[in-house]
Amino acid sequence: MKLWNTKYFYFLFVSFPFLPLVNSGTQCKQSCLTVKSSGACDLIEGFDLEGYMALSVALMYEKSLGQLSPWFGYLQLLPDSNPDVPLLWSVDEIDQLLLGTELHKTVKEDKALVYEDWKACIVPFVESAQLDPSDFTLDQYFAAKSLISSRSFQIDDYYGFGMVPLADLFNHKTDAEDVHFTSVSSHSDSDTDSSENIENRVDDHPDGDSLYQIQNESTVTSPEGDLSAGDDTYSSNTEILEMIMVRDVKAGSEVFNTYGSMGNAALLHRYGFTEPDNPYNIVNIDLELVLQWSSSLFSSRHTRSRLSLWKRFHVSEFPNQQIDYFEISSDGEPEVELLKLISIILLPEKAYNEFDRSKVALTSNKKGIVWSEITETNKRLLLTESVRGGLLSLADIRERCYGLRSVEDDVEALEACPVTERKLYHSLVLRISERRILEKLRVYASVGYGH
Repeated sequence: MKLWNTKYFYFLFVSFPFLPLVNSGTQCKQSCLTVKSSGACDLIEGFDLEGYMALSVALMYEKSLGQLSPWFGYLQLLPDSNPDVPLLWSVDEIDQLLLGTELHKTVKEDKALVYEDWKACIVPFVESAQLDPSDFTLDQYFAAKSLISSRSFQIDDYYGFGMVPLADLFNHKTDAEDVHFTSVSSHSDSDTDSSENIENRVDDHPDGDSLYQIQNESTVTSPEGDLSAGDDTYSSNTEILEMIMVRDVKAGSEVFNTYGSMGNAALLHRYGFTEPDNPYNIVNIDLELVLQWSSSLFSSRHTRSRLSLWKRFHVSEFPNQQIDYFEISSDGEPEVELLKLISIILLPEKAYNEFDRSKVALTSNKKGIVWSEITETNKRLLLTESVRGGLLSLADIRERCYGLRSVEDDVEALEACPVTERKLYHSLVLRISERRILEKLRVYASVGYGH
């Protein structure tokens, strides 16, 4: 057993020939690098910086202190940045490697937003606090954002997000974690969890504003996951974080955490890697592409009126939900709202006018179906021959977003690519995983098509 103590934090490492389930390590929350625990807390809160921006400033501030920072030892172990996160890629690399993928537009928007945040908020903060600007440059801000993106945890309501030494050492394995991190009462038994794993948000905006979600929310114990006990206010009874082995691991084997049920787009965006055969992969078809397809068949007036009708029906069922894209699941199934929109676009004028009044559409067998009763479970009722044809056309349009190179070209490139060329390797895994889903969408649409 090895115990490492410093002024503000300690780690407990357990090393036996075989690690049993009862093994655990504990860590004080004050040891985590957060806005609350940082020496810059008063400056940051006085300037009203919040969220990931505030934590980025805290990280840059502690780095600027050098050996005077309580986290000097920890910061020496951290890389300067996470270059695998696409946020740090050049614009040329983004355009070349991520073309057509879910991340292409998103990462370019990220870079612009981070620059705007630095110019509008970080620069004035540094001037107001009379700090050395050389410690808070744009490059350093990007670097801090990349580390926080891949290594920060939600600790609790008081400390908020923070860097958690030791917890950020573990790599990810989907649905196969060996360790679980939780917050426990300092007065409770060490094997008692005071909280369950809670939801991990994978947001588009690098500061956490949900422009759109790349992946559905899921339960995790990982960077960006929550280690809190769910307390609404700070309590000295929840000052301990605990690392618990949740399965037996043989000595010499790597110990894994899980970052949640994320597809490759989310993993690459947030952490800088992908997984082959990831069961949570998705691909999206933007509403803009659907309208492009409709406009190639019908007049602009036709497309606008059908879109308006679909939106009215959608808002009546889901008043607080706006749709800008449609998700295709890993098995190639489109979400029901895409099928509804295609159906409305393809309705003949007489049927469309009747449908607008009654909200009852006729299927190919002349039976009427009530629109609001169509759900994910019975959406195949909408799969008429014309709708299937629409899906095939949309799959082709979405496929063209990847450029002239075929999926077979991508597979050959991946086979020849060494894993050490991480940007190229993981971007190819992402491209191929998305294009395989489009292949499955074509199969889904082709069942019964033309018969």
